[in-house]
Amino acid sequence: MRAAVILNPVKVPDDFRTTVQAALDEHDFTDTLWLETTEDDAGVAMARRAIDEAPDLVVIAGGDGTVRVVCAELAGTTLPAAVLPAGTGNLLARNLGISLDLELALSEVLGGSERRIDSVQVEGDELGTDRFVVMAGLGLDAAIIADAPDDLKKRFGWAAYIVSTVKNLNHPFVSIEITIDDRPPITRRARMAVIGNVGTLQANIPLLPDAQPDDNVIDLVVLAPRRLAHWPRLALSLVVKSIQEGRHIERFTGRTIQLRTAHPVRRELDGDEIPEGTTLTATVDPSALVVRVP
Repeated sequence: MRAAVILNPVKVPDDFRTTVQAALDEHDFTDTLWLETTEDDAGVAMARRAIDEAPDLVVIAGGDGTVRVVCAELAGTTLPAAVLPAGTGNLLARNLGISLDLELALSEVLGGSERRIDSVQVEGDELGTDRFVVMAGLGLDAAIIADAPDDLKKRFGWAAYIVSTVKNLNHPFVSIEITIDDRPPITRRARMAVIGNVGTLQANIPLLPDAQPDDNVIDLVVLAPRRLAHWPRLALSLVVKSIQEGRHIERFTGRTIQLRTAHPVRRELDGDEIPEGTTLTATVDPSALVVRVP
């Protein structure tokens, strides 16, 4: 068997190649194709090279952005993707039950099984057509991602987002027109809206508790705490199931979800800030991606 390894050299540890190659050798992979992302290309050319080479497995190691870009290219092919934790969030790995320890993760994905999951096609102004596998959103969540200090992310990992969250708790409300499938549009004033293919954030916070990567639908959560005093109960309700969520959280499910705002707002795809805009339209592509899971 042969593997292609697509890695973000900025994200992986110094001994990454040695560790991965040893694991590949142990599982009878030979003639490994190593492909590094660059500052100008987060993985598109590397994924296309891997597709052309047609290996038995594509190993992805980088941040959530690298994983998103490579998985977008692999969607619709039969090449299985093995996601290794190497970034700050590692959200796809977390939601697939893959260990955040590199050596354990290698054992799990190389000795694991294949699973088909959904990919999500997304469009919007200033965006064109793209895909995501984890989450896309606008408002507060995009501000949290953009404002998390890089030095804190390097030192403390996902905990850096806590600092950014506290900084942005009073993020202004956004008027959002929400259209789900062929239902009539509804309008909400909210701090943030997130569309998810999976539902768990860092620290195992179930932002979208019913979201599954292979259920052929996508989920939407709208958070609208009116005052700062509402945040503690809202946060607890996300973690403790016995606490009722209340009127500050709404959830929806559909195959196509469109978010439209009256003026440009901050947006994100799988943990990467994208240009501000007024629309995000997400459509599930069922069973489009093959992944390795424990």
